[in-house]
Formats: sequence, structure tokens, C-alpha cells
Amino acid sequence: MPMKEGGCAFLFPGQGSQEVGMGKAFCDAFPEAQALWRAANDVLGFELTGVAFAGPAEALQLTANAQPAILTASIAAARVLMAHGVVPTAAAGHSLGEYSALVLAGSLEFRDAVRLVRRRGEFMQEAVPVGTGAMAALMGPDLATAEALCREVSRDSVVVEVANVNAPEQVVVAGHKQAVEQVVERAKERGAKRAVMLPVSAPFHCRLMRPAAERLSRELEGITIRPPRFPVMRNVDARPYTSPNEVANGLSAQVASPVRWVECVQALLQLGVRTFVEVGAGRVLTGLLKRISDQADGYAVGDPTSLEKFLATAWAS
Repeated sequence: MPMKEGGCAFLFPGQGSQEVGMGKAFCDAFPEAQALWRAANDVLGFELTGVAFAGPAEALQLTANAQPAILTASIAAARVLMAHGVVPTAAAGHSLGEYSALVLAGSLEFRDAVRLVRRRGEFMQEAVPVGTGAMAALMGPDLATAEALCREVSRDSVVVEVANVNAPEQVVVAGHKQAVEQVVERAKERGAKRAVMLPVSAPFHCRLMRPAAERLSRELEGITIRPPRFPVMRNVDARPYTSPNEVANGLSAQVASPVRWVECVQALLQLGVRTFVEVGAGRVLTGLLKRISDQADGYAVGDPTSLEKFLATAWAS
């Protein structure tokens, strides 16, 4: 099939997109997807397929299980898309999704990435005692307002920071639980459309994750990393990775730094990309895309039905 004008970018979801049964339909239908799930089982030493395909949901939600499961579902869907002639010219991944983007770009080997994200999940969970940290989503306030709220509440021993910039008026904050709760209350008082605590087990993408970043950095030292074959926008500054050293530094820094998702999408638009395919589980990134730009066409492909629809409509010659 012909490449669309401006090419297309694959967008890879992060933790929170997991759901029991994700990836199973592709695994049942396509040998390339089945091979990846088998490889993930082998690397981890247990049946990740059982957890992802059959649950229970409580087991899949555990960070150390969710991260390799999402990665595997994402890469399996991407490989199926590519086998049907849909080849990305660029990519970006939201938090964990950055690993999927780098695997597809040839920077990381799939088996190495499965091990890495399993360890990453463990490191992030262990960095802060359960119940100490929290995250919240603010709908309505822009980035500057969210940052100001965090500065008002933070003190030397209690911190809250911007963790994700998901859309022009959707910002996620993370930090000590009491500080996050204060930001939520103040945001409501100042007219936020919505401000809610998120059901997560740790305060990701803030300075409380620095111990996890240090441990991940040491883990990355033993991994072979190659330059990406196409642009992959890094979360920490929305610039494309160009070297193995940048990849190692970016992935370790990302754990304790904000995910600048709006800027990542804008950087892809500046490359001329107009077709965006959310690959794997969920449709969260497709929804955010609509709020970031009216120049972008977003599609979600996570099973054979959505694949056929995409090929017949968005990718038809």
C-alpha cells in the first residue's frame, strides 16, 4: 500500500492502558504476534500470556506485570501493522510506551526491553512506600496554573510536581499524597473542570522516583542500544533520540521527569506527520490527540477488527 503524504507516526500507550484480554485476538490470528508473546513468556520465566489474556485484573494491574504486558501487546500490534504495509516514519510513546517505540525503531532488542520494563516496574514500585505517594489529574488548568499550584503546596519535606502534560488543559501531578490532595482541592476552588485522584500505586514522573531512575540507569549499562532507525521523540524534552547514549540517559531521566506529551505530538507534526496510529491497548492517546491538534488524524489499532477498519478507510489506496 502507498505511504500516506507526510508518513505516519505510531503512538504507544503507557501504564493504565492495560485490560484483561488485550493482545489475545492478534496473538490468535497472526504468527508474528504469537512469537512475541512466547518470547516474553520465555524472558520472564512465567506465563505473561495467562495474566494478560485471562487475568485476574488485580494481577495484570501490578506494575511489574502491566509494563511487560503493555510492551508486548504494543509491539505485536505494530509488527502486524507493518506486515500489512503500514510502516511508521516516526514514533513516540507515553512513558512506558517510549520503550515500545524504541524497540520498533531498532534501538532496543525486544527481549532486552521486556526485561528492562519488568525491572523498571519493580524499581518504580519500590522507590516510595505504598500509601506515601499519589497522582491526580487536573482538567481545565493549563500548565502554568498547574505548576503554580504545585509551588504553593510544596515544602522542603513534602513535594508535588507536574508529572504529565497530556493536553493543553489536562495536566497530571504527582508527589506526596497530602500535597497532591491539597493541589486537587485548590484546583477545584479555582474553577477546574475536574480534579481527581488517580488509582495508581506510586507517584510516577516526579522527583520521588529518583531512586528508581538511578537503579534503572545501572540496569541500562548492561544493555546493547543502537541509534533509532527513525525519529523517536523522547518524553523529557520532545526531541528525537539520535544516539545510544541519549537513549540510555533519556530512559533513566524519564522515570523522575515530566512526560511532555503535548510537545512530543507537536514535534511529530513539525516533521509533517498528519496520520497517527495508536498501537496496542486502549484509545487514550487518540483522544488526547484530538485535544492537541485539529491537523492530526488519529486511529487506534489493537485487534484484527480495528486493523481491518484502519486499512479499509485511513490507509486505502
